[in-house]
Amino acid sequence: MKLLLDFLPIILFFGTFKYAEGHKDWAADFATSHLGFIVAGGRVGADEAPVLLATVVVIIATLAQVAWLKLRGRKIDMMLWVSLVLVVVLGGLTIWFHSETFIKWKPSVLYWAMGLSLWISQAFFGRNLLRVLLGEQMQLPDGIWRRLNFAWIAFFGMMGLLNLWVAYSFPTATWVNFKLFGGIGLMLVFTIAQGFYLSRYLPDEADPKAPPSPGPQ
Repeated sequence: MKLLLDFLPIILFFGTFKYAEGHKDWAADFATSHLGFIVAGGRVGADEAPVLLATVVVIIATLAQVAWLKLRGRKIDMMLWVSLVLVVVLGGLTIWFHSETFIKWKPSVLYWAMGLSLWISQAFFGRNLLRVLLGEQMQLPDGIWRRLNFAWIAFFGMMGLLNLWVAYSFPTATWVNFKLFGGIGLMLVFTIAQGFYLSRYLPDEADPKAPPSPGPQ
């Protein structure tokens, strides 16, 4: 359920863009009629309508995501707050200026914010955030935790650059496809690769030399 909730805004962004792209004239008329008051000039063209409507939907979806978590008394991760601020600010600029450039920067800024938080926490406070999050599930040597941390920092940095390369080198439709399938797919591949790498350092549950469980016997 949490995984679906995390990816719901991007799925709605993708679905809205694809539908509007296939009905550009309708999308332009709908956006002009219902969103003209928040768009510079008050009119939305057919070519810009799909990404504008998708941006409105992702802003609403992210706001609803945070509101739902709040109402249920759930903890809201810092990265979700950062994502909310980015999507509202950059999405708002995209809508007002009729420019997809702003919303295209949002994934890169978010990737870099996550990487920067991992680096700052480790470099200046000696605190490995991945160890804080996963330390109860995995027992790893200190050096491996450091490698894992720097691997994710590098991955987030690379993903931010890759997002901008796709955004500026290919049509918007290609970028939208990459945003959903490419971003999630690469993260899945990277996570699986990390799992194979870390497996050699995890204790074998079947190993008779492994210490007994501290739980009740």
